[in-house]
Amino acid sequence: MPIKTMDSTCDVSKLPSTYVISLSNYSAISLSGEEQSKYLQGQVTCDVNAVNKNSLSHGAHCDAKGKVLSVFRLINREDEHLLLQAKNSIAPSLSALQKFGVFAKVVIKETTQLSFFALVGSQASELLQKHFNSVPDSLTPVIQSGTTTLVYLAGKQERYLIIDETIEAEKLINSFDLELYDHAVWDLTEIQEGFPILSQATVEQYVPQMLNLQAINGISFTKGCYLGQETVARMQYLGKNKRALFSLVSQNNEPVEHPTICAGDIIEKQLGDNWRKAGDVLASFISKEQTSLQAVLANDVEYSTVFRLKKQPELLFKLTKLPYSLNQED
Repeated sequence: MPIKTMDSTCDVSKLPSTYVISLSNYSAISLSGEEQSKYLQGQVTCDVNAVNKNSLSHGAHCDAKGKVLSVFRLINREDEHLLLQAKNSIAPSLSALQKFGVFAKVVIKETTQLSFFALVGSQASELLQKHFNSVPDSLTPVIQSGTTTLVYLAGKQERYLIIDETIEAEKLINSFDLELYDHAVWDLTEIQEGFPILSQATVEQYVPQMLNLQAINGISFTKGCYLGQETVARMQYLGKNKRALFSLVSQNNEPVEHPTICAGDIIEKQLGDNWRKAGDVLASFISKEQTSLQAVLANDVEYSTVFRLKKQPELLFKLTKLPYSLNQED
């Protein structure tokens, strides 16, 4: 099945109600062995001991200073822990995990035999029900059926991850008879859902709270020690964190021709007649009618603020509401 490439000439508003995304930019770090859970528990922000075969956890892997190496979705598959994430953050995280893993009874590697797809849209659940006896949901987000792992992702729209060996995965995807899009559309859904997208330029730049990990249940503050835990706790309990992750959309009446946006680009905010740095871009999605950004900004920013890219000042942005609250009292 041919994959449709999304670029600046495409109209996102014309995406079908249900479609498939080829996650060619996605992979996973797998951990197996007698001490896989014990080892991982001391390395990541989430509570690995609470994970079972049907559960889904969000988490981050940090360096000793509490800076994030990777953000992942943690599931169990065939007696392995899988840290699902974009390939861009695999190498530094894998290297760090393997460095300390030599002292534990654990095998740590990147998966090479699995393919990843996303089924998105209003008819997604109905389609899966035609092929599987059980379909994951918010109460049971992970289901294993034969060699296929199905993962339900709660959010603004219906999203399911499909993980399987390549031949089986492609056979299932072809049976849906849906439009197949490239991973750029996945980035758009992640931006809209407020799930952090890291790249080589943004690895080891932020502590977990700057990426909203605490707001998406990606940090356990009761599990005990793990790498970088002192920094994470200090940010939480001493109120030292002043930044957060946000989603922005362009507000130009006419599309800007061929915008070029990279991770790490500077975002400025308007203050009267002047502009000053507000934060940095994590990820972007550019389409015919609108540009979407994921960025780290000051966590007390006003939603009425006007933003622009420093290198393309004609491209203006406004904040959009996240699907979760950053207010810890909510």
